Amino acid sequence: MLTNKHILLGITGSIAAYKSAELARLLIKKGARVTVVMTQGAKEFITPLTFATLTGKPVADQLWLNRDAASSNIAHINLTREADALIIAPCTANVAAKIAQGIADDLLTNLALARDQKRCALAIAPAMNVEMWRNRATVRNMAQLAQDGVSIFGPASGDQACGEFGDGRMLEPQDCLTLIEALMTPKVLQGQHVLITAGPTFEAIDPVRGITNRSSGKMGYALAKAAAAAGAHVTLIAGPTALANPINVHTIKVESAAQMLQACLHHAQQANVFIGVAAVADWRVSDIAPHKIKKQHAQDVPTLQFEQTADILHTIAQQEKPPYCVGFAAETENLLEFAQAKRLKKGIPLLIANHGPSTFGADENQVTLIDDTGSHALAQQPKHQLAASLIQEIAKRLPA
Repeated sequence: MLTNKHILLGITGSIAAYKSAELARLLIKKGARVTVVMTQGAKEFITPLTFATLTGKPVADQLWLNRDAASSNIAHINLTREADALIIAPCTANVAAKIAQGIADDLLTNLALARDQKRCALAIAPAMNVEMWRNRATVRNMAQLAQDGVSIFGPASGDQACGEFGDGRMLEPQDCLTLIEALMTPKVLQGQHVLITAGPTFEAIDPVRGITNRSSGKMGYALAKAAAAAGAHVTLIAGPTALANPINVHTIKVESAAQMLQACLHHAQQANVFIGVAAVADWRVSDIAPHKIKKQHAQDVPTLQFEQTADILHTIAQQEKPPYCVGFAAETENLLEFAQAKRLKKGIPLLIANHGPSTFGADENQVTLIDDTGSHALAQQPKHQLAASLIQEIAKRLPA
């Protein structure tokens, strides 16, 4: 969603300005064109050279100078006319107050006031002391900004540079990037509640051992982020993974297939869409040992009895008023044949098939969509890009 987008990145006078260098790098890595605008206060914390080096463009910091002395190129007008979004990160309490009240006394605040509100989105990532954040004046200003259509990213809570603790920290660059992508994403799932499962399950053998699989959860987490960016209220039920909880997604951690099923049954009642991405274990040990099974002798090999786990996708699809159900099939052979049989057996309208060993733990994936009309292959691509494409495909198939 950021490829070839022109982002104005505003930097204000906060210690959190160091995070903006990483944010600029991430935006460029996503294909965006970034122009940095700095206040005088920002330059007390980080140099313009840093951002000029990262972006390959000079930093804009002067209200009274044209970018081209030979033309009437007025910076605070033309910069926003060329931009798709103005992101101020970090945004101090002072700058937030000016924007809320329509005060424009430097280049950055002029840009905020002069932008075309229909074409150039505005978002701020507040960064300030916890008491400044709680101050009634700041509360009023943030409410006014939200009412005016300004997106407010955060803030986060934690240790602050002043030594205090609480709300007011600027969000981390990766979280800001996720929210910027959401800002630029068409809201094709606005008002929808999407329930997603992700990752593996872990079926205990004894208190220290268990049965699991190689799923990393990356595809499910990417779909949760993409659905949230598309305007949905997203609940993610995840088995054991090493991934951070996606921002703006309600994440519930579970371990076993039984726990995942119970969580899905509870949340499916409010869901419009259910996407079963998790690699749920097909079997579990029927009698879990209460203590660690000890290895006494080399010839002593324990015998385990197995039973099937519940079919979560089929169970949700067979509810009286089921959500629109989407399944994933990770196969090792006969991909299309086995995937179509799975779709029909589970009674779902859409199944997404992929080659399991090729995708588990990988950052890219290649899938084929299978529905009543046949099969449609998508090109191999990074999972975050694939997730955005899949959300678009799912949105097109939802009942009116």
